[in-house]
Amino acid sequence: MIDFSTLRSEFLKKVILKIDENLSDQQFGVSELADELNMSRSNLLRKIKNATSLSVSQLIRQVRLNKSRELLDDDSLTITQVSYKVGFSSTSYYIKCFKEEYGHPPGEMGKRELEEIPTDDTTSKRVPVRSLILGLLVVAVVLIFFWFQGKKKSPETLEKSIAVLPFKNDSNDSSNVYIVNGLMEAILDHLQKIEKLRVVSRTSVEQYRNSTKSIDEMSKELDVNYFIEGSGQKIGDQISLTVQLIEAPRDRHIWSERYEREATDIFQLQTDVAKNIANKIEVIITPEEEERIDKIPTENLVAYDYYLKGLELTRDETGEGLINAIDNFEKAITEDDEFAHAYAYIAVCYYYLDIFQIDKQFGDKINTYADKAMLLDAQQPECLIAKALYYMQDKQYELAVEYLEKVLEYSPNSGWVINFLADIYTSYLPNTEKYLKHALKASRLVMGEDSTTASYSYLHLSNALAQTGFLKESEKYVKKSLDYNPSNHFSEYLYAYILLAQDGDLERTKDLLLKVLEQDTTRLDVIQEVAKVYYYLEDFNASMKYYDDFIAIKEAADLDIYNAENAKIGYVMDKVGRIGEAKTFIESFKAYAENDQSIYKSLSLSAYHAHHGKADLAIEQLNEFSDQENYQFWIVLFLRKDPLLQNLKEHPDFDAVMSKIENKFWERHKQTRIMLEKEGLL
Repeated sequence: MIDFSTLRSEFLKKVILKIDENLSDQQFGVSELADELNMSRSNLLRKIKNATSLSVSQLIRQVRLNKSRELLDDDSLTITQVSYKVGFSSTSYYIKCFKEEYGHPPGEMGKRELEEIPTDDTTSKRVPVRSLILGLLVVAVVLIFFWFQGKKKSPETLEKSIAVLPFKNDSNDSSNVYIVNGLMEAILDHLQKIEKLRVVSRTSVEQYRNSTKSIDEMSKELDVNYFIEGSGQKIGDQISLTVQLIEAPRDRHIWSERYEREATDIFQLQTDVAKNIANKIEVIITPEEEERIDKIPTENLVAYDYYLKGLELTRDETGEGLINAIDNFEKAITEDDEFAHAYAYIAVCYYYLDIFQIDKQFGDKINTYADKAMLLDAQQPECLIAKALYYMQDKQYELAVEYLEKVLEYSPNSGWVINFLADIYTSYLPNTEKYLKHALKASRLVMGEDSTTASYSYLHLSNALAQTGFLKESEKYVKKSLDYNPSNHFSEYLYAYILLAQDGDLERTKDLLLKVLEQDTTRLDVIQEVAKVYYYLEDFNASMKYYDDFIAIKEAADLDIYNAENAKIGYVMDKVGRIGEAKTFIESFKAYAENDQSIYKSLSLSAYHAHHGKADLAIEQLNEFSDQENYQFWIVLFLRKDPLLQNLKEHPDFDAVMSKIENKFWERHKQTRIMLEKEGLL
């Protein structure tokens, strides 16, 4: 805490004077202060940090709070008036900051205590017993009344969770839809920037676009306490928007408003709606969050119109939809060449056009557009996402994580980003604890979609729980996944493995997987799972039959996936006498293992050396793997059963290394349970 009375730095005195001059301006922040001082934002941040060890935002807040202490001495001012005079738009947020800074709320500054009861014998009077009893009875009745009211869950005690339902187009002109959807998306995006508010994703509510379900039904499915309903249209240069806020537990409308605005006022409209919603459910918006909400994407409304059209086209999951979206985003850039959002979305579209291609075509374009977006606005979630996707395509996964984690600083409710991080931590940078943590967070933001999507959401969560050894919980969610979509093959074979983990019955696992494969004999993932189970059963002829099908489909489609499977394929080929082919697959596996960036690199190299009979080298690599953290439960389940490692069993260090791997996993499992329970995620 800065002692303002002993400041000697002329620079700091000048800074504080500028803050004082703009004290009541709620919008006065880092950029405005830099402009007042004729300094660049970066230079101001650096100088303030060096002088005070505070960020500029923290310094501004301290100056505001220090001034408020002086104002609190004025008995004519209420705490609310004081908070607004020093630039806090929320009284509750002011009280919170004051208490954090000084250790007590502003009401305890010695000026607002309730009037004390006189204690002088000459003025005090004895209270009759009858009056005292009557008073106590009244108090008791009041307390009982409020207790019952509290049991009904007052708005103050409700969790701050909300879903923005798809807005309806009031116009007969269907081409108006992109405007109405754009308004809904922008309001949702603003709300997602508020950390104290849980906001479910757009995909979670899309199923309710034409639904007749009641608020109570939707509330239970989405696990939220508030809903936003809206409808609007654009006629000429006028935008009409009607918004209603509904409290789900009581199914009552607690706020509604009709907005009639000029089209030129669209950004202020979106901001006003988001802030009004937050205010009505009494959620705190920090000054930093408010600054991000207030920021407009472009001054050019023609550019913004093209941008909204582009966003609407990204809903089309075909390549044609993405190409048409890019065309509109490029038109937006033609109108405003500093439109960061448009550059970012072009990069995103190119990423998804390339995602299933072995030979990537658009890496340079993704990088170019992402860099331009970042240059224009390095704190915009869309720009950070664009750069993260470039690093994903370039297989620089740690850098991708760095950018995605940064997105959550600015948009903590981004279910897409949380889900994406979960995918990274299971597939590219395996870390079971982080995978589970993100899958659990995502489950609170993206559950309740249409049956197919909900099925995959529960599958994601079940898989994360299984990987960390929470088999009972995993079984619960995989069953939910199958309830939503009985044809979800991923869930079917995950369930087969969960059952295997419980009793070790490989024959039953094989039979269950074969039933899944009967439903779709072209499923590459299921084919390799069947081949793998035969491999563990050491029925190598049957395993080779399915691996041949697997290889044929993979080569025909020119797919660069499941390369870790090459070690097992090579081993099986060796066992059935296809020595030359076996060597090719084993060497291909070696190249994969040597380039592996994950925690499983040494485990893969151990398998390679074991195949060649180099037991000491294999044990050395296995021991190196035992020092890793957060590996999957499936490693613990299958490692002792793996035919590739059977010739290591006679090595004197084998049992000790295996026990270390197993014990370390279960110790980490215990720690993970404690951590997740503490954070309320399990």
